[in-house]
Amino acid sequence: MRLFLLLVLVLWLTADRSKAEELPLLTGLTTADSARPWEAVGRVNLIGTGFCTGTLIAPKLVLTAAHCIYDKRTGARIDDGNIEFLAGWRDGRAAATRWARRVVIHPDYRYQNTNRMDRVAADIALIELDHPIKNSRIVPFGWSKRPRVGQKVQVVSYARDRAESPSLQETCNVLGRDPSVLVLSCQVNFGASGSPIFVIKDGRPLIASIISAKAEWKDRRVSLGASLGRPLLKLMDQLAKTDGVFHRIESTSADNSLRDTFKKP
Repeated sequence: MRLFLLLVLVLWLTADRSKAEELPLLTGLTTADSARPWEAVGRVNLIGTGFCTGTLIAPKLVLTAAHCIYDKRTGARIDDGNIEFLAGWRDGRAAATRWARRVVIHPDYRYQNTNRMDRVAADIALIELDHPIKNSRIVPFGWSKRPRVGQKVQVVSYARDRAESPSLQETCNVLGRDPSVLVLSCQVNFGASGSPIFVIKDGRPLIASIISAKAEWKDRRVSLGASLGRPLLKLMDQLAKTDGVFHRIESTSADNSLRDTFKKP
């Protein structure tokens, strides 16, 4: 029996008008010094719908959750032109602002899928920005292999009750995992979808997963994260083999360099 049959009440975390919940154990990154190491994390504005959290993983690519790209009220996909990334958003100012040129969603993701664990497993998307972010202060994050059960991780996120600056949860734990989904003790709320889950390796934060949903498990509140690895490489391939209107094009050595960017450090 899969571990996640014990999960109940999965809630997707795009910010909307839902009632906010108290979020303990979070440190607000409200000063320039505290926010500076995390400026590649930003708010993904979904015009007319809400917002999520996203992370710059290359000068022109933002990693977020696939379900953020759908209107929660209608189930319709949000037009790519209505998606904006605000890197390092804090107190009404962004370190960089870019609009989406196009978005690619994991090929196995289905917004209406009733199997919620399958939804979480494929709940990743890449936003290609209209212009790269080339700023020495905003350094894209690399990624790491999936963390083990019991390993400590960190999360940087925005949420509707803290939408104007990011917050850091410095210590939470991986409580369980199956091949594609992590169960975490991290505290999250609406707006935190797509938030990066970091492991620290050689003193450097690397993305190991992203927040997809919150749930209840063994009588405690938990968050669920989509694993990266193969799912992210699938997105890399999809992005490299399509043009701006999603027609397939011939692969070139230049295309392959995009995938090489995301080899594990």
